[in-house]
Amino acid sequence: MKIKKGDQVIVLSGKDKGKTGTVTQAMPKDSKVIVGGVNVATRHRKPTQAEPQGGLVKIEAPLHVSKVAHVTADGRPTRVRFEVQDGKKVRVAVKTGSKIDG
Repeated sequence: MKIKKGDQVIVLSGKDKGKTGTVTQAMPKDSKVIVGGVNVATRHRKPTQAEPQGGLVKIEAPLHVSKVAHVTADGRPTRVRFEVQDGKKVRVAVKTGSKIDG
């Protein structure tokens, strides 16, 4: 997967189209990511000993990785490609050509 935890991304489609956020969790086996503050779902929770109040809980639901794109410094979406530089595989933004890793 070309999107990792901690990346700034923008949502390309769906109800949250245009929103930006940071990837809080990446799930490569499922090709999904969880973005902070995006795709928020409300879950009804019964009272438990750990949470005696119960009630409505808002959680961020996963998005498919194809619905998000990496954000450049000027806030525009870009694709990501891999290049070998100095014998190391690094991620590079396609639009700007700048290195993403480190």
